[in-house]
Amino acid sequence: MGEAAAPSGAGEAPVPAAVVAAAAAAPKLRVAPPMPWRTRLAVLAAGYLTDATARADGTVNRRLLNFLDRGVPASAAPRNGVASRDVVLDPAVPLRARLFVPCPAGAIADAAAGPSAPVPVVVFFHGGGFAYLSPASPSYDAACRRIARYTGAAVLSVDYRRSPEHKFPAAYDDGFAALRFLDDPTNHPVPLDAARCFVAGDSAGGNIAHHVARRYALSHSSFTTLRLVGLLAIQPFFGGEERTPAELRLDGAPIVSVARADWMWRAFLPPGADRTHEAADARASSPAAAAGIDSPHFPPATVVVGGYDPLQDWQRRYAETLRAKGKEVRVLEYPDAIHAFYLFPEFADAKDLMLRIKDLVAGSAV
Repeated sequence: MGEAAAPSGAGEAPVPAAVVAAAAAAPKLRVAPPMPWRTRLAVLAAGYLTDATARADGTVNRRLLNFLDRGVPASAAPRNGVASRDVVLDPAVPLRARLFVPCPAGAIADAAAGPSAPVPVVVFFHGGGFAYLSPASPSYDAACRRIARYTGAAVLSVDYRRSPEHKFPAAYDDGFAALRFLDDPTNHPVPLDAARCFVAGDSAGGNIAHHVARRYALSHSSFTTLRLVGLLAIQPFFGGEERTPAELRLDGAPIVSVARADWMWRAFLPPGADRTHEAADARASSPAAAAGIDSPHFPPATVVVGGYDPLQDWQRRYAETLRAKGKEVRVLEYPDAIHAFYLFPEFADAKDLMLRIKDLVAGSAV
């Protein structure tokens, strides 16, 4: 794994027909790295959860999904050094979140008091193509617990409204509402340092984190205490009408496929919109998609890219777009990583990313 500058590709034209034909005629390349059999089964199960509940008419079988994705409860008593609780951000929506709080070593009782001094906070948005999963999903409960443990920061995992029942811009509205909630210190259930706030997420959650950061940058002066100091986009979900070389080469890769991505964009975007819409536009080519990025209050960004992720070309274009607008961007490349790799702690790259996130949060204290 190493850091790399995003290649210049923000202005690339659609993939020529000859390239598409050559890719189709070429021998099929490996679309996933070697994995232990338990990991392979877990990856297959994740794909099955999506395919079994996504209906052809663009709706989700929520009853079956709730059966297959049984959430885990919050834990006031620390588990692996982290306590959690569910909080209401906006009762009118209703909008909820799960707050993960690192606890002192040796703490065994209810951690209601939280840390003795304010800690930075990571506002986290889970993946799932805007339509799936929640902060209570076992994989995301565990991932946010790890982030809190490694970084010493509180993690507010937002239970944003999901598509297709709630299309664009509902998830962005909910993400921005989470920042508003944190801006009022009287809302803090434990001591939080809102002046050291990060937005973070993976896949669709990385997309949400970006758009929430744009909104923050456009209305920075209306916040009293909260300051965004960083954006962490882990394999963010962007797209376009053309097929990129990585999408052609890695179709059939674990977790993300072209067909699944197509379905998720249809479920999320407004009726009649295609993937030139501002929500999907990695190049920020329209005024609506670019709004806020030019602001000096758009935070420094870290973009994580996996070598077995079909979305990687869009992710690099996104990073290059930010860099072209003068933003501070760091790209972390994991050549052997599948989409959502960090949710599987048995991957060595998953631990490496946690250490990078730890360094990112620690750097905000300088």
